[in-house]
Amino acid sequence: MIQTNRLVIVEGKYDKIKLEGLLDAIIIPTHGFSIFKDKKKTDFIKRYAKEHGVLILTDSDAAGFKIRNYIASIVPAEYILNAYIPDILGKEKRKKSFSSEGKLGVEGVESEIILQALKNAGLEDERVVQNHTSSYDLYQLGLFGKPDSKKKRTVLVQHLQLPERISKNNLLKYINRNFTKEEFAAILKEAEVHHV
Repeated sequence: MIQTNRLVIVEGKYDKIKLEGLLDAIIIPTHGFSIFKDKKKTDFIKRYAKEHGVLILTDSDAAGFKIRNYIASIVPAEYILNAYIPDILGKEKRKKSFSSEGKLGVEGVESEIILQALKNAGLEDERVVQNHTSSYDLYQLGLFGKPDSKKKRTVLVQHLQLPERISKNNLLKYINRNFTKEEFAAILKEAEVHHV
């Protein structure tokens, strides 16, 4: 598994699921063209790119390149790594029909092809600093698994200026890669998460 501090941007949730088995990274989907209208997500991408960089891995069809080009228009080139999967004709197993161009997307290609694409892009295994805030810690803080957890997470996510749909797993990774336990405790206090 490759570890990286870069934000990895993919098109859809099935691409994200595929990459979670290959990368220890914060992976966010654009949900297709909805990224064009999602100001919170684009603001997060721009901010995160300046701190750690991004890696873009979209499908090799016209839609994938349109999304890739949009990200490139909002993030300076020096913060971007582009990974490309080759044109492979075929159909994803979960889909009933071929895509409009008949090519496999990220979710449909073999893991070895994706790993090679990541290496070709220049993505290297990085030592990821983990500050060891655990899922259990977040549970104890009331951010997971309790009746008002969603409200508390919403307050925290807004305070951190993260996309509202960030997964619990990516939220935990973001916290661990950006804050010590002490800094995170101060953020919770500042955001008044405990008063929700």
